[in-house]
Formats: sequence, structure tokens, C-alpha cells
Amino acid sequence: MIKLDDEAPGFCLPNQDDIEICLRDLKGKWIVLYFYPKDNTPGCTTEACEFTEAAPDFSDLDAIIIGVSADSTKKHRSFIEKKELGITLLSDEDTSMMQEYGVWQLKKNYGKEYMGIVRTTLIINPEGVVKALFEKVRVKDHVANVKVELERLQSL
Repeated sequence: MIKLDDEAPGFCLPNQDDIEICLRDLKGKWIVLYFYPKDNTPGCTTEACEFTEAAPDFSDLDAIIIGVSADSTKKHRSFIEKKELGITLLSDEDTSMMQEYGVWQLKKNYGKEYMGIVRTTLIINPEGVVKALFEKVRVKDHVANVKVELERLQSL
């Protein structure tokens, strides 16, 4: 699992519009990078809608919000249109980025074990260093907590 003060591993993934987004192109901005299990599921929808609602506040803090899941770009497009989302979603269908960040882990549900995405959020500073890490995220109040932490980090 990635740790605080690690350099964020580089990535290039397609967004919902099949445009490649690379970490190297985002240098100089604060990045809220969140990993979530699946489009159009209750918790993931709540999280995406709350990030969308808070996007202007994050923008005022010179931060961009990027969500990542293993869903296809087509599913992301549909999710964004259906829920009127205003954030960027990246598609990591082969899970290589999620494995590199350590969020693709063994999970258990009803006694079954399987590999899946552990809901995780990182705040990456303009130099590309991980400055905050929220692991095994509970969706309730999460977006507000991320915003408070970003403000704190920017005031240091």
C-alpha cells in the first residue's frame, strides 16, 4: 500500500471520454484521487455525487478530483450522464494502477474471498507527493473530511 510522503506512482488511463489522463500532466495542481468499487452502486453513487457537489470548493483550492475504478469508459460515461456528475472518472480495467497504489486487495464478503477495490482516497500535492491517505473509507462525511484535510495541508 502506498504511504504518506511517497511519490505518487505515475499513471496514464482513459477517462470517461476515452481521453488519456496522465499524472505527469497534472503536476502543479493538488489532486484528490479516489478509488471506488463500482459505478451506479449506492455508496459509490453517494461519494461521486458529493464530490461533484463539492467540486467548486475543491476548484477554489486549486485541486482537481479524479475517481478511479475498474469500470469501462462506457460505464463511466453512462454513470456521469445518469447522475449528472461533474468529476473525471478514470478506467483501470486491468487494475494495474490500483495494484501499484495497493488498493486492489483481497476482500471478504459473506464468507467468500475475492480480489477487489478497497475504497481509498489520496491527496497528492503539486509536486506529486502523497500528503494524505484515507483508507477503507466510509462514505458518510468523507468528502467534507477530505476538504478539511486539503485546507489544512495547504495552510502548512
